[in-house]
Amino acid sequence: MIPDTPALYLFPVPMGDSPVENVLPAYNVDIVRGIRYFIVENVRSARRFLKQCDRSINIDAITFFTLDEHTDASTVPEMLAPLENGNSIGIISEAGCPAIADPGADAVAIAQRRGYRVIPLVGPSSILLSLMASGFNGQSFAFNGYLPIETVTRNAKLKELERRIVKERQTQIFIETPYRNNKLIAELCRTLPGNMLLCVASDITCSRQSIITKSLVQWSKTTYNYDKTPTIFLLFS
Repeated sequence: MIPDTPALYLFPVPMGDSPVENVLPAYNVDIVRGIRYFIVENVRSARRFLKQCDRSINIDAITFFTLDEHTDASTVPEMLAPLENGNSIGIISEAGCPAIADPGADAVAIAQRRGYRVIPLVGPSSILLSLMASGFNGQSFAFNGYLPIETVTRNAKLKELERRIVKERQTQIFIETPYRNNKLIAELCRTLPGNMLLCVASDITCSRQSIITKSLVQWSKTTYNYDKTPTIFLLFS
């Protein structure tokens, strides 16, 4: 059951085929049962998540507000109207933790400015889980999102990441569109020093999870296929 004081709850969701009970505490499910308003990145996946939590949840009695990369920023404040009326709201991303590399951060920012309670719940984060398993520096790290697409800008960014790794001993983390994963690994092998370490973490928490750290020289001699697989990349030396 949710507390009497209304709050904005941030619900992590499984990544891929992970069963809810394997990656989320029972407390999250207890909270989700009592909420009737959700801000979601994708209504379809949010409905599926709620049914995975508890098949008895009446989806038709729930109000969903869509907040994705195409949402007009001016419409976000009105999504928080239920809080003003004493009702709690949940935020659900498509995978992993909401508001981390996720549009839900816009709603959280408004809630904070207005003084609403914001409660993050425990759950899987590909950024932290991959960092934990990489063997890299976990005290100083940066998540860079997607690398630039344009070649010159992209190469400049990679050189910047190399500098930060060498000078600051800072782990650099980034992602790529899944169908470009294999191409990215080959590009890193061509562009950066061979002794630099690359961790490739794919399908985290799922049945085909793979988290492997090797030098770029070793990756250049390795047979791999991460095509169309959710993957996160980490660099260190």
